[in-house]
Amino acid sequence: ARSRTVGELLAPTSPFDKKCGRENWTVAFAPDGSYFAWSQGHRIVKLVPWSQCLNNFLLHGTKNVANSISTRLPRQNSDSGQKNKPCEHIIDCGDIVWSLAFGSSVPEKQSRCVNIEWHRFKFGQDQLLLATGLNNGRIKIWDVYTGKLLLNLMDHTEVVRDLTFAPDGSLILVSASRDKTLRVWDLKDDGNMMKVLRGHQNWVYGCAFSPDSSILCSVGASKAVFLWDMDKYSMIRKLEGHHNDVVACEFSPDGALLATASYDTRVYVWDPHIGVILMEFGHLFPPPTPIFAGGANDRWVRSVSFSHDGLHVASLADDKMVRFWRIDEEYPVQVAPLNNGLCCTFSTDGSVLAAGQDGSVYFWATPRQVSSLQHLCRMAIRRVMPTNQVKNLPIPSKVVEFLCYQI
Repeated sequence: ARSRTVGELLAPTSPFDKKCGRENWTVAFAPDGSYFAWSQGHRIVKLVPWSQCLNNFLLHGTKNVANSISTRLPRQNSDSGQKNKPCEHIIDCGDIVWSLAFGSSVPEKQSRCVNIEWHRFKFGQDQLLLATGLNNGRIKIWDVYTGKLLLNLMDHTEVVRDLTFAPDGSLILVSASRDKTLRVWDLKDDGNMMKVLRGHQNWVYGCAFSPDSSILCSVGASKAVFLWDMDKYSMIRKLEGHHNDVVACEFSPDGALLATASYDTRVYVWDPHIGVILMEFGHLFPPPTPIFAGGANDRWVRSVSFSHDGLHVASLADDKMVRFWRIDEEYPVQVAPLNNGLCCTFSTDGSVLAAGQDGSVYFWATPRQVSSLQHLCRMAIRRVMPTNQVKNLPIPSKVVEFLCYQI
């Protein structure tokens, strides 16, 4: 089935714009669904209120030029402090933008630092931050409501390829870089760098937190998939199975599954607790043998995203296709065409998939179905129980297999 197009945000073109440099490497939705951000290529990040964006798609059809949207969205006066009215911002980051991440604060969540009273920033409940990872190794932190620069984090020596905030509202930020390291920053401690995670022998392409913020997955060149304990900042295990660089990863909403995308033309769905591959989604048929480990470079998988229903995974590959998979089916349930796609992510409510390409963004309606009561119960149990605990439950083996996503 073909996926239905919802809309598109097209980057403005100018006569001097060349193809290179216009790559859109990153798209992101705010945790509360209020904003959408994407890199327009070069140094520019565009921030738009998502609800007004959707209204524009409905009013004006699917086509939407990113520059013309400003005529329909009110611009915010930074002095007015109207945080209740989301407004668009165009942010010049000063260097090519490779990664974006939204972070929101929960004041009760204690910072891990001492001397809390000496801080420049006291982030409250209504704070929404945008982190941008740049070509020169810097990470810039922006206030989403005003578009103002708050912090400039400098420690990486190479491109900051990915960023992820802990979902627990602690404002712990992890950055993945081509300098082969991951760095852990505490924004409640004015962006103090807490830890350097070393283990990758080559570029680190991506990182993702588990929903309870206890585990971090990092992926990179040379088939690397690492899991880290974020309480002890130690490596838990390395997941073996990919045959080429691994470029993207994401946990399922209950934390029981982990999806990884690789240049070996495959997406694997793992049980991260025991390091076993549960599902393989192939983008080249027949799949390449380990001798030709790299696969075909026109089938490299660039991005993967887990839907919020816990049942669907979206993947984006160099064969000009976006695919929607069900975790219990071998073949895609929906597809959509996209040239030069580099990144994709589901909206906060899971109803829309956003994919970036050449400075523009395209949106598709995602496969929707009512989850079964069994699946909802499984997700509720798996949010609080790792695989080993589930296997020790005094219940029938078939139920254990279902709870462990092995059926």
